[in-house]
Amino acid sequence: MSSPTTSKRVAMLTLGCARNEVDSEELAGRLTAGGWELVDDEADVIVVNTCGFVESAKKDSVDTLLAAADSGAKVVAVGCMAERYGAELADSLPEADAVLGFDHYEGLADRLDDVLGGKALESHKPVDRRTLLPLTPVQRPKAAEEVQVPGHGWGPRVLRTRLEDTPVAPLKIASGCDRRCSFCAIPSFRGAFVSRHPDEVVAEARWLAEQGVRELFLVSENSTSYAKDLPRELGGLENLLERLAEVVDRVRVSYLQPAETKPTLVKAIATTPNVAQYFDMSFQHSSEAVLRRMRRFGSTESFLGLIGQIRDLAPQAGIRSNVIVGFPGETEEDVAELERFLTEARLDAVGVFGYSDEDGTEAETLPDKLDADTIAERVTRISNLVEELTSQRAEDRVGDEVVVLVETEEDDENDCVGRAAHQAPEVDGECVITNADGLAVGDLVRCRVDASEGVDLVVTAIEVLPR
Repeated sequence: MSSPTTSKRVAMLTLGCARNEVDSEELAGRLTAGGWELVDDEADVIVVNTCGFVESAKKDSVDTLLAAADSGAKVVAVGCMAERYGAELADSLPEADAVLGFDHYEGLADRLDDVLGGKALESHKPVDRRTLLPLTPVQRPKAAEEVQVPGHGWGPRVLRTRLEDTPVAPLKIASGCDRRCSFCAIPSFRGAFVSRHPDEVVAEARWLAEQGVRELFLVSENSTSYAKDLPRELGGLENLLERLAEVVDRVRVSYLQPAETKPTLVKAIATTPNVAQYFDMSFQHSSEAVLRRMRRFGSTESFLGLIGQIRDLAPQAGIRSNVIVGFPGETEEDVAELERFLTEARLDAVGVFGYSDEDGTEAETLPDKLDADTIAERVTRISNLVEELTSQRAEDRVGDEVVVLVETEEDDENDCVGRAAHQAPEVDGECVITNADGLAVGDLVRCRVDASEGVDLVVTAIEVLPR
């Protein structure tokens, strides 16, 4: 008589960006294939997919690991912070039972078996992952078959388990980055840029559509570089958008580099049916002097010119960005130039970040650092301006029609809430539907904008669009 099978319960906790969400769903797929049961509580092992982007994100990751350890479960750290710091993180955080890097992902189910069995695992030893792939982009896809690139090794079978039952899902089109922005450490632990084959991306999109997904949120470290390492006959991002737009009702692109955004891509996003007229532009600043020290390209005038191209084709397009203030050497004149840009650009959403040193980056060694009080004052100053400008931009939409994807149904405690094409998940505001009787999560609804509240819109449903 065979012995009963021992249940192995695992919980996944995800911090950071949408790219990490994709990686967590890949890991969930690997774990369920390896005999682990996904649970929300009473787990034997808690896997924390950490973020290692900026200091506040790293603190959130550590706090989450400590809270997980307090539950009594075994705790395993994976993700960007684990990849970036490895054994150093393990030494400073003995509460974690294992700290594993990307190279452990393929065999993660077996590693969790080891952890559950009390076996001590050697902590991940970080390397600069840019060194794992060839310098020449066209040589990378073949070489990447021998390197663990999260979200890339799935082949014809989608090895992914959805962790949220939502009508929108992130879909990874590439990983890594070849840019050398002086403030950013991401390429060192995410590696050189490598695209996924378009057929693989489309196959995963079809699988997601079968799971009820109506909006795909395309993610990478730099979407404008997509396909630069692939054979020309496979086409670029424009071709991929066309193919994906035939699979789901809405496709949204994220992480565009302004200096690499060509008119053909602007046109594709602005005019392709089922592609959201949404431009996530990584401006970071607009002063040429600051941008040069950041190892970036552009200026107020060139960025305004790009925005003009977008609005000529799609006047109601959503445009969002992030900016960093307090960068080493930033002057009052530089801040005034950024204010001029933001005022003329009329963006829909802007994230404002104060500069902080990141381990191992060029900016960490730059002279003319600003003191914390000056940085905080500039963050407040730009944030207040942004709040005013984005509220005005939302108010300008009153009277327009928008198509809203319902994400929360109306009940005794919640309004019916969704997002229009110019609003990305979690970061760009939302639409509150006032006449929500009969509307369900996943419905696409044509609505009239009646009012605005900050960046949020209050809308009236006109008709539910067919699936």
